[in-house]
Amino acid sequence: MRERVLAIVSFIAQYFLDDRDMATENDLVEELLSVGFEAEEIDAAFCWMESQALCAPTGSETSLNIPSLSHRVFTTEENRALSSDARGFLTRLRTMGILDDDVQEEVIDKALLMAEDEVTLKEIKTITVLAMFANSQNEWRREFDCLLEDDWQRLLN
Repeated sequence: MRERVLAIVSFIAQYFLDDRDMATENDLVEELLSVGFEAEEIDAAFCWMESQALCAPTGSETSLNIPSLSHRVFTTEENRALSSDARGFLTRLRTMGILDDDVQEEVIDKALLMAEDEVTLKEIKTITVLAMFANSQNEWRREFDCLLEDDWQRLLN
């Protein structure tokens, strides 16, 4: 269900990025229902967005928790060296605001340096955790555990 909730959040974000006329919450809900999402999933997505909006970032968290509006395009070399799961994982972390541009680049650089064969999802997770740890030690301890355990629900809350 969490992936569908994230899909709803993405749908809503895209809705506003497409410069559509401002819609009411009811209009958005009706459109989401019409494309096949369940009411529970829609409610969970709105609750998650509200909780994120109410969590005011402080100090160093400001740049880390605000997702980038840009999207990084992987080079041909990076596409060959990183599995599609590994690239998707990095994109997901960047979109969620867990990785900033600098840490994402560091992870990709380290992965390319070690890549004799294609870098797997497990390997990119390890590189990511080590890079995050090196950059912010105790601040990310909870996120490290969540990433290694694939506990996205706890990571989002």
